[in-house]
Amino acid sequence: MELCIKVWFCRLSVLVFVIIGYVANSQDSPTDYLNGHNAARSEVGVENIVWNDTVAAFAQNYANQRTDCQLIHSGGGGIYGENIAMSTGDMSVAEAVKLWVDEKLFYDYALNYCIGGDCLHYTQVVWRNSVYVGCAKVRCDNGGTFVTCNYSPPGNYIGERPY
Repeated sequence: MELCIKVWFCRLSVLVFVIIGYVANSQDSPTDYLNGHNAARSEVGVENIVWNDTVAAFAQNYANQRTDCQLIHSGGGGIYGENIAMSTGDMSVAEAVKLWVDEKLFYDYALNYCIGGDCLHYTQVVWRNSVYVGCAKVRCDNGGTFVTCNYSPPGNYIGERPY
């Protein structure tokens, strides 16, 4: 009987570990946001951006209001830059950051101008003076995903180069 209890307890422990491990791995962490940002910044010689819990709280508060999945900017409260993304299904934070970074194709550094498409999400990702980022993700009422990242200090000032 004692062996049966120990085996059952061990199996339960393994099951709990597997479930907790699965949940932990399925969550998007600050590192998931930072990896894409910092890879893009590294490509152009800009220092890594750092996660900031205060900025992340602002992002989470706004994301919680966007469960309708509408691509509407918060305005950054007047103190943050911002990138937003949405999808009609599940979207990882890595995919959201990749959407912004892929706009690099449209950025002409020599002209400091977007050519043939939008590039302002990209330039905010690599903005040299933005040193802090905080992001959030919510599942929308329609099953889609809304992702927002806020940046401090903000970027994308007219006439200034991002790096």
